[in-house]
Amino acid sequence: MRLAVIFGVALAAAAETPALMPWPASAKFDAGEIEMNVGFSVSVAGAGANDARVKAAVERVYTRLARQTGLPILPPRAGTQPPPALRVIVEEADHRPPQQLGDDERYSLDVSEAGIRLSADRPLGVVRGLETFLQLVRQNPASSPSKAPGFSVPYTEIRDEPRFPWRGLSLDVSRHFIPAEEIERTLDGMAAVKLNVLHWHLSDDQGFRVESKKYPRLQQYGSDGLYYTQTEIRDVVAYARDRGIRVVPEFDVPGHASSWLAGYPSLGTGAGPFHIVHERGDANGVIDPMKESTYRFLDGLFGEMAKLFPDAYFHIGGDEVNPRDWSNQPGVQAFLKKHHLESAPRLQTYFNQRLQKILARHGKRMMGWDEILQSDLPKDVVIQSWRGQTALADVARKGYSGILSTGYYLDLMQPASAHYRTEPLAEAAGRLSPEETKRILGGEAAMWEELATAENLDAKLWPRLAAIAERFWSPASVNDIGSMYARLEPVNQWLEWLGLKQRSNLQLMRQRLVSGMPVAPLNAFASILEPVKGYERHRSGWGVTTPFNRLVDAIPPESDAAREFSDRVAQYLTAPSVPAEEGLRKSLAGWVEVVGAARPVLESNSLLLEDLPLADALATLCRRGGEALSYRTEAPPAGWKAQALADIKDASVHRAHLLIAIAPAVQKLAEAVPQ
Repeated sequence: MRLAVIFGVALAAAAETPALMPWPASAKFDAGEIEMNVGFSVSVAGAGANDARVKAAVERVYTRLARQTGLPILPPRAGTQPPPALRVIVEEADHRPPQQLGDDERYSLDVSEAGIRLSADRPLGVVRGLETFLQLVRQNPASSPSKAPGFSVPYTEIRDEPRFPWRGLSLDVSRHFIPAEEIERTLDGMAAVKLNVLHWHLSDDQGFRVESKKYPRLQQYGSDGLYYTQTEIRDVVAYARDRGIRVVPEFDVPGHASSWLAGYPSLGTGAGPFHIVHERGDANGVIDPMKESTYRFLDGLFGEMAKLFPDAYFHIGGDEVNPRDWSNQPGVQAFLKKHHLESAPRLQTYFNQRLQKILARHGKRMMGWDEILQSDLPKDVVIQSWRGQTALADVARKGYSGILSTGYYLDLMQPASAHYRTEPLAEAAGRLSPEETKRILGGEAAMWEELATAENLDAKLWPRLAAIAERFWSPASVNDIGSMYARLEPVNQWLEWLGLKQRSNLQLMRQRLVSGMPVAPLNAFASILEPVKGYERHRSGWGVTTPFNRLVDAIPPESDAAREFSDRVAQYLTAPSVPAEEGLRKSLAGWVEVVGAARPVLESNSLLLEDLPLADALATLCRRGGEALSYRTEAPPAGWKAQALADIKDASVHRAHLLIAIAPAVQKLAEAVPQ
């Protein structure tokens, strides 16, 4: 019997529903499946069959299937033509270099007794559809006696296309350099969840990360020796193109430019000396918009960079510029008067207008953050909003295209649910016309790297980035938090088969922390901890020499164990039952045992000593939680509730930049105790 999977309605059969993410625009599943075996092969036909992206994607299918299944699946030998298990049809060729905003990404995927058929009008649709096919491959459950041990693909009928054409990740590599091979691994993950833009933040106060042959002092004095060669840039751009991802560079000007001025101080405002920012409190550099030499320099540099990055869009940053850096400069009043500018803040408008013309001469459309949106800015400039949906709606109303990043800042350590609830069109309904709404192109997650390094980058990105990708790709009606989390865990495992290291690297970091002692007690203790949220940790300072080797650096942003406990508490408070209560008591008692086992590990290692107060706080939370369960049915001692809530509040305070993630749920248990 055919099961039409309508999101939020037919997911009752969750065990049989594939963990697809992003969820397709339309998906139906039948009883039945096609077995996967070592004879698997792919055929490609159609006018676009020879597209390089299609060929590369098909080659990757063999490698990834072998990794997912453990089966020795290999491409057919030359001269052999086995019956294909997967037939791919690419209706049209696409000879336009490079990829462009709005390219056709639609595809259809059908799995039935007739076989597996993936069809798309254009090559990018095939690239997207193959990722969905790989997510469909699953191990046969042992509970089904009719299925042989092994792997299969369920009967499926999928019709899919993205909701937004711009679905990206803004990745900062200036504050902490990320080697090219790590960027390529990130691109693998992005392609797997159908993201299509890498916004590469390549310069900031902490480093200029691209080799310039025209202005070599940029990397010589502004990178600490950590930068991408032009060959590496071309390789990454080609790697991204094979996976259907556009690469948009960002060179942040006129602010955040200390790394520029280290090698070319004449660009800057003031006399200097200038140097890259290594530690908090170092002066930030600002480019002088009043010098004609500034625009000659930018014309030369951006002309060189335009040849490295073939995408039509070029991001100039433009954020967090303080006009006071220009206000006291000699000649500023005369310059303002000459160019009919009312005040120093208007200098950035003048700068942006000049820059837009430079980029246009090099065939680029300018992008920038909210701050560049001022009067007289050409309408073809794209605005990236960190100020929110209301600001983005204002962008569209004024005739500009825009993308949203507010709500998708991965460096803030918010849970996947917080990002998932953020809707790019939240302010559009009833406020924008259909034409204005079309100007909202989509969004980008943002990963700023003050506190991230190559070692734990994957854990900062995944799997939360997969949930954000679904928000950009799937219909707006796909918004059930419970379903998202149910699919996120298997998708996280699937991403690890790609070679991502969001869990394995953290495990190695914790292994390093215990210094030869058993790591299991620390793992159990860490499983209900989360990093402090927002920019609280930033306030204590960070810099190039800051070590990121503490427990807070070795855990994911979100605790699955704490979220599961919180869900059970919510269910218990809504519908109390003896089994539910016993389950909560068992969890609380288990964490008390965890505290006992972890304490010797924490006491024996210098980098873990700061976490001992967390162990004490966790023990207090578990004790108060157990008491709250008891006092649901018997009267508590006088003053118990007030004291318990005070103890819970104290235990909820972050220590060593860590939070005990079960604390809010324990507080709810205590609050539910009758007075």
